[in-house]
Amino acid sequence: MKKSNLLTFLTLLLINISFVGFSQQTTPLSFQELLDLGILKSKAGNYAEAQSYFSQAIAVQPDNAIAYYSRGVTKSNLKDNRGAVVDFDRAIELNPRYSDAYIGRGMSKARQEDHKGALQDYNRGIDLNPIDPSAYFSRGMSKSRLENYKGALSDFNKSLDLAPDSPQGYAARGVIKQKLEDYKGSLDDFTRAIELSPKRSTSYAGRAYSKMKMGDFKGAIADYSKALEISPEDAESLYFRGFCRSQMEDYSGAQIDFDRAISQDPENAPAYYGRGFAKNKLGNTKGAMEDFNKAISIGNIENNKVVFVGPLTKQILDELRSAVSERLKMAEMSPERSEVYFNRGLSHAKLGETKAAIEDYNKAIALNPIFAEAYFTRGMVRSQLNDQRAAIQDCTNAIKLNPRYAEAYYIRGIIRHALGDTDGCTDLSKAGELGYTQAYNVIRDYCN
Repeated sequence: MKKSNLLTFLTLLLINISFVGFSQQTTPLSFQELLDLGILKSKAGNYAEAQSYFSQAIAVQPDNAIAYYSRGVTKSNLKDNRGAVVDFDRAIELNPRYSDAYIGRGMSKARQEDHKGALQDYNRGIDLNPIDPSAYFSRGMSKSRLENYKGALSDFNKSLDLAPDSPQGYAARGVIKQKLEDYKGSLDDFTRAIELSPKRSTSYAGRAYSKMKMGDFKGAIADYSKALEISPEDAESLYFRGFCRSQMEDYSGAQIDFDRAISQDPENAPAYYGRGFAKNKLGNTKGAMEDFNKAISIGNIENNKVVFVGPLTKQILDELRSAVSERLKMAEMSPERSEVYFNRGLSHAKLGETKAAIEDYNKAIALNPIFAEAYFTRGMVRSQLNDQRAAIQDCTNAIKLNPRYAEAYYIRGIIRHALGDTDGCTDLSKAGELGYTQAYNVIRDYCN
């Protein structure tokens, strides 16, 4: 009997607990509770759950600007920028002086590459709240994308005045200073960014690029190495470290870096070119030819030209230049592309493939008509083919482009003298005057 009573009591207790639990689950939450839960979930990175709570809050109070703004931020974090703009629009409609909503809408427009529209929103947001550092930072980013670098610099300066301990702010300003060719100022900004946040690989890569542009290849290699300790698979840092190692004549080390860069990004045309250059220096002419062919076959890549522009690695691009790819651009009509043909021409010439060499020199000159070395080397090959008049013309073109081209005077002088032109000795004298001392041996034997 006691056992039966106990079971009955337990059954009633469970029913009661279930009823209480059910009652608690179905009790509607207030607007503020829903809003607070959404904010809590958003801070924890649970954006989908946060969005659900904000939507429920809007259902309770459909005319509350804060709820729409909060949901807009969540949509933005979920990469739904179009949906975010719709919510920011509604927040602004409900509260036309909502500065954060203007800034949020501007950021969502910027992520859709509508930087002109974003600027309008940033301007309005700053008018309403002129002490928001993130607003100046965001406006600076859009100005940068519109290539208004001086305007971007002004905004980054203002942002850092208001938030002087922002590593992101210093890194962004460092990139802009590189755009403006202020490499010393850029180096200082990246150094400050590193002091504030030592684990940001992009800051080391940024500082490395400034060092590289200032000719400090050893220092650049050290910084790229540090960046790669933090982000070992960063193809861009691998490429640049390889480039710096080539400048230091460490061609074996350069080839290793280019190998790794290509393994990370098989369409990295400059890395193939750099590896081909290193292989050529190491005597691997056939391997160099293969890499030059690959670089040429890749052609244009829809990315940033970084060989002579600022270092924009993955985190910086993600944080500062929304939706920009990290690959390296080799433009169709650029000096970089003409260098590939030029170096492939050198490889053809080494292999005795003179016709193919001349074809490559022709392409290099067509892409870069002021490429003095291409004229000169084409002249050398033409001379080997006994087309001496054409060789003289190529040397003359090289001299016009570089009046101190001693080797061009020397070769033109020898060819002219061989053809019975007494001006050949004048060319040889000029070559000696410019420091090509071998010319004096020829003068001694043939010009007196």
